[in-house]
Amino acid sequence: MKKTRTNKHPAEIYARAAVSGDIDAPRYVRLQCERFLEDWDGKSETYCINHRLLEKIYKIARVLKMAKGPKAGKSIYHALAGYQWLLITATICTVRIDDKRKRRYERVLLEIARKNGKSFIVGFLFILLFYLEPAYSRFFSVAPDGQLAREIKEAIEPIINTNIDVFEDGEFKVLRDYILHKPTKTKYTPLNYSTSRLDGKEPSVFICDEAGALPTAYAIEAMRSGQLLVMNRLGFVISTKYPTSQNPFEDEVAYSKKVLDGLIDNDKVFSLLYEPDNTKDWATDDSILKHANPLALEIPSVWDELLDKRRDAIEVESKRENFITKHCNIIYQGVGTESYVSIEQVQACRTEHIDWTGRVVYVGVDLAMTNDNCSVVMVSVDEDENILALPMVFIPEGRIEEKIRFEKLDYHQFIRSGQCIACGDMTVDYGVIEDYVFSLEEKYGVQIQAIGYDRYQALSSAQKWAKKYNTVEVRQHSDTLHMPTKLLKEKILNQQLRYENNKLYEVNFENARCTYDTGMRAYVNKKKSTGKVDACMATIDAVYLLQQDIIFGDDGFIIQIA
Repeated sequence: MKKTRTNKHPAEIYARAAVSGDIDAPRYVRLQCERFLEDWDGKSETYCINHRLLEKIYKIARVLKMAKGPKAGKSIYHALAGYQWLLITATICTVRIDDKRKRRYERVLLEIARKNGKSFIVGFLFILLFYLEPAYSRFFSVAPDGQLAREIKEAIEPIINTNIDVFEDGEFKVLRDYILHKPTKTKYTPLNYSTSRLDGKEPSVFICDEAGALPTAYAIEAMRSGQLLVMNRLGFVISTKYPTSQNPFEDEVAYSKKVLDGLIDNDKVFSLLYEPDNTKDWATDDSILKHANPLALEIPSVWDELLDKRRDAIEVESKRENFITKHCNIIYQGVGTESYVSIEQVQACRTEHIDWTGRVVYVGVDLAMTNDNCSVVMVSVDEDENILALPMVFIPEGRIEEKIRFEKLDYHQFIRSGQCIACGDMTVDYGVIEDYVFSLEEKYGVQIQAIGYDRYQALSSAQKWAKKYNTVEVRQHSDTLHMPTKLLKEKILNQQLRYENNKLYEVNFENARCTYDTGMRAYVNKKKSTGKVDACMATIDAVYLLQQDIIFGDDGFIIQIA
């Protein structure tokens, strides 16, 4: 019979409090805690918690003392915050049921505001791994510059020096360039940042610190590539926000969100994303500080200091960017740019089946460039004023593997499930897209009222469709798109969009970012979006036609090609 465990474990206590709402944790942290508790409670058929190993870690943490900070002199066991225990327990002690030597997680992402103990917790993890990893293992840290890369080393050294009476005499050899654990011959080395000289390393464990300041993803990928032959590979990517959304860390965050949202299946990723659910009301909403600063929920002095910094940022504009970016984990440069709709709001609109027979439909086409994704979306409205949508994405067949590698999406699965059509070679075959549109009426028993397109890419195809259908150029400008953009968002928020289960369609909405023109009219901006949004854009084009026809009738279309 399985033994029932009590709530005495710090990681479990924190995870349950986050899920229940007893701790004000952001949405993606709650999702990760739910997954952790599935393993903890024995509900997973593949993974479990190695409690024997966890007890060993507890013993180490109880005898080691904190070297500095608000809890200096206390045992590390009692000094660690709940989120830190969750990170340790999940990354080191979550293992396969059939082989407890094999850890579950290989990629660990920690997004957290400044001064929340992120460098210390990774430093302590390295201390633990000196004992737990096989002999002759190699640990590395990389960062945007050499000084930042040595931050982890500077977090490890005080722990060693403060607990010199605990460690065996001469157990650690601490030099300027590395730390060596003599009994296991395991070495940790901080690496000077480079854009080309990090290949050839074989790290059992690596950390990429302040990844938001990296100019490219080279350092992260070089470390991961070096782990191919390591059985228990482990890589940490940690950072606060930086004043730009175009950096390797934001790519890692976007990928982790898709994993937690169930859009990507990858059970080897563990992420704690302490970014606030609300990114607008930083000056008044205490939840923003709570979401970004989990340590402040356990140390009152840290919370009081954050409130002081917020008051300063409200009064002094020059302090605002640093406070919002580094202490609220909000990209300050992104003011005026926001997510279109949240993925859970879109997913709430799924339905099992849509009967299209006899419906009048509007078709939106986003053809983009011939070597990129294209999309056709058919929409209609039902008797309950729900917008019905049938999306289809088209990609170049010769670029499937390239797209899988760069976008980290399983296009083979999307093709098998009928959510995507691969055509052409290195460029999309527009003829396949044109034939798909021509086939809609017969295949689904619908009547096409109009086809909306972007003149820049689709003029040739539109002229072919115009021989049979009413074709309409949808001007790609905020003065045209803001109304259907607003209507579609309202329908999604009210759960009045209907589409059959389609992960690729959901990814498009997840990627979409809105910006505002000078008249504060919102529209989806492809350049500022975080990935492919072609199906989202095609839906907006189709909704534009639907909206214009309902409001104005046939005379409402801006341009008609006879």
